[in-house]
Amino acid sequence: MIAIADPKTKLDAQRIPLTPNYPPFKKWKRSAVEEKLQDRSICLYIHIPFCTQRCSFCYYKTVDLKERPEVNPYVDALCKEIKLVSDRFDLENRPIHAIYFGGGTPSLLQEHHFEKIFGVLRDTFKQFDNRKQLALEAEPLTISRSKLDVLAQLGVTRLSMGIQSFVEDIIKLSGRGHNQKQAYRAIEMAQQAGQGKWTINLDLLSGLAGETDETWQESVRCAIKTGVESITVYQMEAFTNTDFYKQGVRDDKINLPDAEQEKGFMQYAMGELSRNNYIPWSFFTYTKNNSDRSEYIYNIWQGMEFYGLGVSAFGSMDRFLLQNTSDLDKYGEIVEAGELPLVRGYKFTAQDLMVRDVLLGMKILRFDLNKFKAQYGFKLESLCAEPLGQLESEGFITISNGEIVLTDKGILHGDFVGHTVSEYLRKLHN
Repeated sequence: MIAIADPKTKLDAQRIPLTPNYPPFKKWKRSAVEEKLQDRSICLYIHIPFCTQRCSFCYYKTVDLKERPEVNPYVDALCKEIKLVSDRFDLENRPIHAIYFGGGTPSLLQEHHFEKIFGVLRDTFKQFDNRKQLALEAEPLTISRSKLDVLAQLGVTRLSMGIQSFVEDIIKLSGRGHNQKQAYRAIEMAQQAGQGKWTINLDLLSGLAGETDETWQESVRCAIKTGVESITVYQMEAFTNTDFYKQGVRDDKINLPDAEQEKGFMQYAMGELSRNNYIPWSFFTYTKNNSDRSEYIYNIWQGMEFYGLGVSAFGSMDRFLLQNTSDLDKYGEIVEAGELPLVRGYKFTAQDLMVRDVLLGMKILRFDLNKFKAQYGFKLESLCAEPLGQLESEGFITISNGEIVLTDKGILHGDFVGHTVSEYLRKLHN
């Protein structure tokens, strides 16, 4: 620090001590060397954009398999990109913590597609077999016993099934390709195939067209009765590029639940899940054991680096966000030419990193204040004393023992706590 003289006197440069280095050598420790020499773990996201149909609530950029059936060339390009990325960013020796196949509908790939992708992953990453979790999204109509057996043999340890609703009328209004009977059959098949090999997560989506208290309660009860290890409850949002928005918001042809109804749906789900021994690890996912959580999501929310592979996929490496092209044709052409299909990115500032860690870290319900201080050199409870004090007084959080913990009220309101604190932090020095 510069020694500032009394304002009534002149500055005396002769009195300023020499500063050969910062931080001073006395703060340097052996543990920092050991930490630097360790290869940092990384997560991988692999995007499969194809779907058998477009659901009425879906806002993602997906590819209709009936219109664009080019799965084989896409898998070829994906495998080539895996090798290109590993070479360019020197990922060969990095420990792989978790891998997540998302979409789209990853489970519509055929057995030979999975065998090819997994073969390339194993050949490319030396520590592929030491990963903690390998998760794959699945949809009822695209799985079979033979496909599930292959996935289990290849090492899938978490299957996330998009069920959304167990009520026939709600399923039809959502544009889903399966019915209630097929959903139950797919879950049972997955449980039999993955016995002792994987955990199963079911996705439910509250606020679908035509949803009532009765239909929602039925779906929650049905999900619990299956006995799966994890249940995720998302709140539906009608984005402008969805069929639900056109019919329910713009044209008023279908009934969409309002925000107050959605809150009631979530309250019911929280109560039922808790009564049946499901514990929240995020504000929308409940598991029977902590080991049943999504390792991919949990760790990227904690700041672990991840790389996105496939069309439109994005990742976070060092201080950069990176995203691939969303154009399927261009993706294939660029990769075939031996280039990375990256089209845009963002370099984090120091403030961005703090804001991101608060916003995402609050999603896992317990925020480690000591870890934040060790990472950034600031006490979050001092920087954001005003919003944290208000959130605590209004019953959204508790603060003690070096952590912020979301209460049931905080969980019910989803991202509210994280958004409130991160926005205050973002505007602090603007």
